[in-house]
Amino acid sequence: MTNKTALGASPLPDSEINRNSTEDIGKRVDLGQITWAGPVTLVVARTFLLLLCQALLAWFFASRGNPSPWRAAAPWWSIYGTAVDLGCLALIAWFKRAEGIGFRDLIGTIRLRRGRDVLTGLGYYLIIFPCFVLGSMLSSLIVYGSIGPHIPPGLLHDRALPMWAFVYTLSAWWMIWSPTEETTYQAYALPRFEALTGRSWVAIAIVGFWWALQHSALPLIADWRYVVWRFGAFVPGVLVSILIYRRTRRLAPMIVAHWPMDIAAAIFTLRF
Repeated sequence: MTNKTALGASPLPDSEINRNSTEDIGKRVDLGQITWAGPVTLVVARTFLLLLCQALLAWFFASRGNPSPWRAAAPWWSIYGTAVDLGCLALIAWFKRAEGIGFRDLIGTIRLRRGRDVLTGLGYYLIIFPCFVLGSMLSSLIVYGSIGPHIPPGLLHDRALPMWAFVYTLSAWWMIWSPTEETTYQAYALPRFEALTGRSWVAIAIVGFWWALQHSALPLIADWRYVVWRFGAFVPGVLVSILIYRRTRRLAPMIVAHWPMDIAAAIFTLRF
């Protein structure tokens, strides 16, 4: 089946029609198919689901007599993170139903021929990753007075997990986490906030704030310095990621760029 963009124009295959474009989203806003409920819910969902999952796991440890259940739950963020992903995907599925679109419409065209999206994604990685590194150092310098944060081992880094959780973290967690995170913030929330507010900078500010804040709950450690440091560390890289996606409107390369960062997070935070 094909569509025509104008009388006499060449037909476009359905796979090339961008149903997640600003124009198409604006039409669905006018029709009442998109309201504030969807993007507001999704932009805060990952942070709150992370806190909920950590709280439930802490309750489990408390029921088994652990003297520090919240801290005992912290190292497991790469395991309960998949439950957060499933919750976000379920919410997106719920809200997109009113729009009459599918997940593929959110993701858009995938170009694997000659490794195009892979190479583009790796190029984006080389741009984005240094922003996170510099952001972490600068934020740590501001909060802790040194370029390295003072985090007790075993929580965010040097995590000791059982073998099955260790293997899962290195093999499956990042494969699910990266595309779900990119879809939630970039493909779903960002363009809908743009259409609803009519201001790109407002949409970027909303999504950027919550996307950076999410990492303060991954895991949450009850120390205000840690929360502020994590938030500040992720602001630069998040903003650069948003600006790249907003210019290109291509999610597949952003997922590829995200994967090596999450792989590195898994490797460098585990105790081998």
